[in-house]
Amino acid sequence: MKYSLSSSFARLSLALLGSVLLLTITGRLTTISGAAFACAGWPLCVPASSLGWFKLIHMVLVGVSAVLVIWLYLKAWREQRDDSVLLPLTTITAILFFGQAFVGAIQVARGFPLHLVILHTFTAVSLWISLIMLTLTSGLLARDGKEFPAELFRRRLSDFFVLSKPLIVALLLITTFGGLVMGGRAWPSPSLAFWTLLGGALAAGGSSALNQYIDRELDKNMQRTAKRPLAAGRLTPAEGLAYGLALCLTSYYILAGFVNLTAALLSLAGIFYYVIFYSVLLKKATVQNIVIGGGAGAIPPMVGWAAAAGHLNLAAWILFLIIFMWTPPHFWALAIVRLKDYEHAGVPMLPVVKGERETRWQILIYTFALVGVTFLLPLIKATGAVYLISASLLGLWLIYGAWRVWTVPGNKVAWTMYRWSSMYLAFIFLALVVDAVM
Repeated sequence: MKYSLSSSFARLSLALLGSVLLLTITGRLTTISGAAFACAGWPLCVPASSLGWFKLIHMVLVGVSAVLVIWLYLKAWREQRDDSVLLPLTTITAILFFGQAFVGAIQVARGFPLHLVILHTFTAVSLWISLIMLTLTSGLLARDGKEFPAELFRRRLSDFFVLSKPLIVALLLITTFGGLVMGGRAWPSPSLAFWTLLGGALAAGGSSALNQYIDRELDKNMQRTAKRPLAAGRLTPAEGLAYGLALCLTSYYILAGFVNLTAALLSLAGIFYYVIFYSVLLKKATVQNIVIGGGAGAIPPMVGWAAAAGHLNLAAWILFLIIFMWTPPHFWALAIVRLKDYEHAGVPMLPVVKGERETRWQILIYTFALVGVTFLLPLIKATGAVYLISASLLGLWLIYGAWRVWTVPGNKVAWTMYRWSSMYLAFIFLALVVDAVM
């Protein structure tokens, strides 16, 4: 394979690399010479002395580089949508470029906190690595081709929305908001709630997209998932990968910049847990995939708690444990309904490996354990009467559903348990919110 600048995409990548190089040099000269004080104004300035020209040139190069980044990004999504290297790499480069500017502005406004200074430096290094890789790979892989029509891309926006698993994201945001209210023991400020939930939504949506990218071949073998955008071929694997990486990376910048470091790191841990630990390593390796993997979905309320309090305590870990214990009976109920799907796809879910009767018994056991865990919060005096009454009634309701799964044959009761458990989790966290503000 020979390196070539015959494609317009490769030439544009090289131009961007050169622009950012000049931007870095002029930025460094501006800093060490004190030129920033010799040219006041934004987005352009009027030099008060010869030194001021360093800053003016630097500001012009910022604009030029930004235009080149956007141009390359749009070009990648129109021409390189089938390339699983160039499209994700271009997307990451664009996020890093604007993330670098965002963190730089935020750290100045907040007095240069250490975690933002480190993030700014790390982003700069990552940007250079991605730029060099993009320039090299575009010369090897990029070919001028027919542009993907913009109107067709707009028609597929619903597929990108589906790729984020919006219903799961909505449920995770309910648990995030519950942790947010409990951590602050009051309604959060509108700005804190907005940025926490936005960062959480992007992290959950991006993780879901990456999960579907990893499982795209497996999903083709399951009736429940065969119509997903990647499995059905409505989106290319490169698009799914680029989209997922963009959402996850953006979520970290939002949480680190507008919320706090603890919330950002917890969210990042959740992404790695779900994408790497569960989707790559556990899902097809062990019958305990859902039990161990449940930790990924249990992190969002901790993110909310950390966003409000800046730290975690015992109550926050109990919220984690509630969702951790909720996950197996919830997904095993679905696994009973979709037993043939999982068998055909070769996924070692509990009913496939241990049989349906053992799965029904485990659903009952885990449901009793889950309800028991919910009473730990009033036991440590973290909640009041509203939550205690709600947890008792909801617990009896869920135990009844699990008992029916154990005693009544057929898929109907399992499907009912699956739906009831989703509502149970939403209602239990709603009760936590009401209890906390009262």
